[in-house]
Amino acid sequence: MNLSSSVVLRNSLLLIIIFISSMSSKIVMDVDCLLVVEDNKSNDRVALLGFKDVITQDPLGTISSWNINNASLHFCEWRGVTCSLRHRNRVTGIDLRSQRLVGSISPYIGNLSFLQDLLLGNNSLQGEIPHQIGRLSRLKQIPDNISLCSNLMHLNISHNKLVGSIPSELGYLSNLITLGLRDNNLTGEISTSLGNLSCLTILDLGYNNFDGRIPSTLSQLTSLKVLGLASNKLSGMTPSSLYNISSLETFSVMFNQLRGSIPFDIGFTLPNLKHFSNAENNFTGTIPSSISNLSKLNVLQLNVNNFVGSVPDNLGDLNSLVALNLGENKLGSGQPGDLTFLSSLVNCTNLKFLIIDRNNFGGVLPNSIANLTKKLEQLFLGKNPIYGSVPTGIQNLVGLTALIFEDNLFTGSIPQGIGKLQNLRILDFRQNQFSGSIPSSFRNLTRLIELTLPYNNLTGLIPASLGYCKSLNSLHLGNNRLSGGMPKQVLELGSLSRGLSLSDNLLTGSLPVEIGNLKNLEILYLHNNKLSGKIPSTIGECLSLTDLRLDGNFFQGNIPPAMSFLKGLERLNLSRNNLSGAIPSEFESLTLSALNLSYNNLEGAVPKSGVFRNISAFSIEGNNKLCGGIPDLMLPDCSIPLKRQQRKPMPIQVLIIIIVVVVFFIAFIVFILALYRRKKSETRQLDSTTLEVANWYMEVSYNELFKATNGFNDSTYLVGVGSFGSVYKGILRRDESNPVAVKVLHLQQKGATKSFMAECYALRNVRHRNLLKIVTCCSSTDFQGNDFKALVFEFMANGSLQNWLHPTANNINKDDQLQLSYLNLERRLSIAVDVAAALNYLHHECESPIVHCDLKPSNVLLDDDLVAHVGDFGLAKFISIPSSYSKLLNEQDASSIAIKGSIGYVSPGKEKKCSCIINVIHMPFAFCS
Repeated sequence: MNLSSSVVLRNSLLLIIIFISSMSSKIVMDVDCLLVVEDNKSNDRVALLGFKDVITQDPLGTISSWNINNASLHFCEWRGVTCSLRHRNRVTGIDLRSQRLVGSISPYIGNLSFLQDLLLGNNSLQGEIPHQIGRLSRLKQIPDNISLCSNLMHLNISHNKLVGSIPSELGYLSNLITLGLRDNNLTGEISTSLGNLSCLTILDLGYNNFDGRIPSTLSQLTSLKVLGLASNKLSGMTPSSLYNISSLETFSVMFNQLRGSIPFDIGFTLPNLKHFSNAENNFTGTIPSSISNLSKLNVLQLNVNNFVGSVPDNLGDLNSLVALNLGENKLGSGQPGDLTFLSSLVNCTNLKFLIIDRNNFGGVLPNSIANLTKKLEQLFLGKNPIYGSVPTGIQNLVGLTALIFEDNLFTGSIPQGIGKLQNLRILDFRQNQFSGSIPSSFRNLTRLIELTLPYNNLTGLIPASLGYCKSLNSLHLGNNRLSGGMPKQVLELGSLSRGLSLSDNLLTGSLPVEIGNLKNLEILYLHNNKLSGKIPSTIGECLSLTDLRLDGNFFQGNIPPAMSFLKGLERLNLSRNNLSGAIPSEFESLTLSALNLSYNNLEGAVPKSGVFRNISAFSIEGNNKLCGGIPDLMLPDCSIPLKRQQRKPMPIQVLIIIIVVVVFFIAFIVFILALYRRKKSETRQLDSTTLEVANWYMEVSYNELFKATNGFNDSTYLVGVGSFGSVYKGILRRDESNPVAVKVLHLQQKGATKSFMAECYALRNVRHRNLLKIVTCCSSTDFQGNDFKALVFEFMANGSLQNWLHPTANNINKDDQLQLSYLNLERRLSIAVDVAAALNYLHHECESPIVHCDLKPSNVLLDDDLVAHVGDFGLAKFISIPSSYSKLLNEQDASSIAIKGSIGYVSPGKEKKCSCIINVIHMPFAFCS
C-alpha cells in the first residue's frame, strides 16, 4: 500500500461522516476522544465565518445568511447551524448535506469545541482535513484519530472525490455498522482489516478503482447485509466463504474481472438474498437449480459472463423476482426445449425486466410468453437461434416499453397485435426472416421512439400511418423488399433526428420536396432503390445532416447547389445515378471527409479546394467529361469553349415582347420571394449563424448535453440563471477531464433567440486570452420536439468577479488570515488590465469592432489562476455588419446605441439622453454625453 495514498485517504476519511441516506433516524453515541480546548462565544462565530471563507461556490445560497454584519440574526440561527440548549451560544451541529458546496475545510472548524455532528455529505469538498479538527473532543462522528472512537457506528463518505487507499486503522472500529465509500477515486487493495468489523451490516465500496483480490476475511462479517464491490478492478477467484454469510441481502460484484462459479447450494446458504449481481465478469459453470429457493430474490443479474448449460425450469418459484438478466452468456444448446423455463416465469407476477439475449437458446418461442405478467417492461431475446413465428398473444404484454428480437430466425408476418402495445418506446426486429407487410396498426404506437426492421423480407408499401408516430426519432426499414413511393406523412415527422434508413428496397418515384421538413435529421440513407427525377433543392434545408446516401438510384439533372447549405455534412454519396452538369463549386466549402460522385454523367471542371484537395477523400471515376482538378487525378485540362457561330438577329418586335414578359415575370417572382423571405429571414439568419459556428467547432447533440448535465439537473449541475438562460456545469464524454459551462437559452423569453444569435455571431471569429472561450453551440430539438438552443463555454472554476468584489458577507472585521481570501490590490489591478485588454481587442483588433454593451462584474469570469475572461455577448453590437444582418442590426444600432444591459449610476435627467457613442477610429470603452 502506498504510504502517501494511505495518508491522503486517512485525512479524507476524517473529512465527511454522514449517516447513510436510507436511514430514518440518527443514533447518538458517546465517543472516547478526550481532548480539551479553550472556547468562547466569539470563537464559535469566527470559526463559522472561517468555515464559510474557504467555500468557493455556494450555488444554493445556503450559507449566505452567515453574515457578521447582520446584527438581527444570531449565528445560532444561521442556516445549517445548531446550538446547545444547555450551553447557549455554543455550536453543537453543522448540517450542510447535499448543498452543492465547493471548496475545502477551514482550520477554524477546530475552534468549535462543542461540535458533535458535522454532516457534509454529497458536496464537492476537496483537500486534506486540517489537523485542528483534533481539538473537537465532543465530536460524535469525526474524531481526530478514527481508531480511538470505538463507539463510531456509521461512516458514509460516498459520492465524493476521495483518493488513496483504505487505511488499516478502520479495522479497529469494532462498533461500526455502516461503511460507505461508494463512488470515489479510491485505489489499492481492500484492507483485510475490514474483516474485524464484526458489527458491520453495510459495506459499500463500489464504483472506485480497487484492485487485487477480495479478502477472504470479509466472510467473518457474519452480520453483513449489503456487500457492494461493483465497478472496480478486482480480479481472481471470489472467495467461496462469502456465500456462507447467511445474513446477506445484497451481493453485488458486477463490473470487475472476477472468476469462479456460483455454488450449487447458494439457495440454502444465502436464504435472505434479495439482490444478486455478478454481471460483466468471467464467471463460468452452470446456474444452480437451488437458486429457486431464494424466495426473497428480486434482482438476478448474471449477464456478460461465460455461464453454460440450461436455465433451471424452477425459476418461476422466485415470486418476488423483478429483474432477470442472463444476457450475453453461452446458455442453451441451440435446440428445441431451451426456452421451456419461460413457462415457469408466468408465476413471477412482479417481473419487469427479462433479458436473455446473446446466448444460444434454440427452438420456438412458447405461446406461454403471452401469459407473462402485464407489468413486464423490457423483453430482450435478440441474437439467439430462435425460429418460428412470434406468438400473437404477445399483444397481452401491454406494459412493454422495449421489445428487442433482433438477429434471430423468426419467420411469418409481424403480428398486427403489436399495435396494442401502446407503451412501446423501442421495437427492434432487425435481421430476421419476417415477411408480409408492415402492420398498419403501428399507427397506434404514438410513444414509439425507435422502429428498427431492416434485413427482413418485408414487402408492400411503407404505411403512411407511420406519420402518427409523432415521437419517432429513428426509423430503419432498409434491406427489405418494400415498394412504392416515399409517403409524405413520414417525411413530415419533425421528430426524426437520429436516422431515416430506407435503403436497399424497391422504392420508386421521386424524392418528395417534403424531405426539407426533416431539419433535425442526422443520417439519411436512401441508396440502392429505384428513385428517379431530380434531387429536390429542399434537401438543403436538412441542416443537421451529417451522412447522406442517395447512391444506386436513377436520379437525374444537376446536383442542387442548395446542398452547400449542409454545413455539418461529413459523408455524401451520390454515385451510380444519372446526374449531369457540373460539380457545384460550393462543395469546396463543406467539411466533408468522404465524397463519392462516381458513375454519373458529370462534366466540367473538378474543384481543387476543400475535400477535393485529398484524392483519397473523394471519388469521381466513371464521369468521362470531367476535366481539371488536382494533378493526382490526371484529368485533361479544361479547354476554352469555342465561339458560337453568329446567328441571324431576332426580329425586334419579338425581342421586345420577350423582354417585357421576362421583366414582368421576374418582378412578380421577386415580389413573392420578398414576402416569403421577410417572414423567414430572422429564422434563417439564426440557423446560418449557428451552422457557421458549428462548422468551426466540434458538434454536440442535445442528447450529449443532456447526459453531460445529468438531464440539466438543477439540484446538482445548475451554476446560475440569467435573463435569457440557465448555465449548467457539464462533463462531455469526449473530454471528461475538462468541465464545460452549458448556457441553455430560455426560448420562451422574449429576446432570447436574438441574444443567442448575437452571441454566436460575436464569438465566431474572436480569439483572445481574456475573452470567454466558446467550445461549441447546439441548435436542435429536445426529446419532446421543442426547439433547443445552447452555447457551450469553457468552465471558469472561480466564478464571476461579482462574487469576489461583493460577497454575501463583507467580513471586514476578520483577522488577517481570513482577509487573504479576498482580492488584494495587486489582483484587482491585474483583473482590470485583463478586462481592458479584452475591450481593446473587441474595439480595435476585431475585423468588425464589437461593443459589449453589458460589461459588469458578473460578466467577468475568473479561471483557476484568477485571470479575467469577459463573457455574455447577448447584447453585443457591431460597428460594421454584413448586409444579411441589416434588418436585425440597423444603421442606428451600429452607430449609436441606447442604454442596454445593466445600468450603474447615471446622473438624474441624463438617462434618456445617454447613449454609447461609438467612433470607429477613436473608440472609447463607453461614455455618456
